[in-house]
Amino acid sequence: MPEDSSVVGCAGTLIIATRGQAGPGEVLVRVRGGSEAFIAWSPDPLPRGSTVLVIASRGSRTVDVSEWSDPLASLDDGCPHPDSYT
Repeated sequence: MPEDSSVVGCAGTLIIATRGQAGPGEVLVRVRGGSEAFIAWSPDPLPRGSTVLVIASRGSRTVDVSEWSDPLASLDDGCPHPDSYT
C-alpha cells in the first residue's frame, strides 16, 4: 500500500502505548477533517495518552511518531479569539 503523506506533520494522541523497537502502539490522528487510527512506531517507548507528531508514513495505515508538545499551546497573547468578534 502506498505511503499516506497527508498524515505526515499531523498531531495525534496515543491510544495504545508504543514499546519502542519492541513493538508498535496505536495513534489517533486528526486528519482530513476527522480522526483516524494508525499503527504507530517510535524509537523509544511512549505511554498511552502522549501527544505525538507523525514524522513518516510507512503505508498500510502505519506511521512513525515522535513525542511532541505544541510550542504555541502555552502562549496567551491577550488577543481575543477571532470567533469572539461580533
